[in-house]
Amino acid sequence: MAARLIDTVVLALITLAVALPLWSTVTGHIDAKVEAAKQSGRQVTVYLVDGTTAPVFLAILAVVLIGGGLYEVLPTLKWGRTLGKKLCGVRVLDIESHDTPVLAQAIKRWLVYGVLGVLVIGVVNALWCVFDKPWRQCWHDKLARTFIASDAASD
Repeated sequence: MAARLIDTVVLALITLAVALPLWSTVTGHIDAKVEAAKQSGRQVTVYLVDGTTAPVFLAILAVVLIGGGLYEVLPTLKWGRTLGKKLCGVRVLDIESHDTPVLAQAIKRWLVYGVLGVLVIGVVNALWCVFDKPWRQCWHDKLARTFIASDAASD
């Protein structure tokens, strides 16, 4: 759980680095729409998502999904762990070979984790390992046929 929290903070910082410069475009556009609605003197519906804001929201979502995928998949393929897992002394292993996962497994882990996270049930997924027996796998591990092992156990 601690490793996932660290990785989430890293991804959030990366996303913020991209989102903050774009955010003034969104807030300025929405403020202008709200002001125009007030000036009209009529009751007007102001949509937050339109042709100006949608690309910004999609860019932020792309950073989370694609950037997060690269952050998760590439280190998992090379070392079996992300920065958070390294700091916590754990790594991702194939459940059968006990070796670093192959590309399909690493991608599957990320896609399941990422999609569930976007759908908000990712919290249940991330907490699932606390109750799972015997491997303490989250759903993304179960589907990718991987598990998390301590560095001492995997050497």
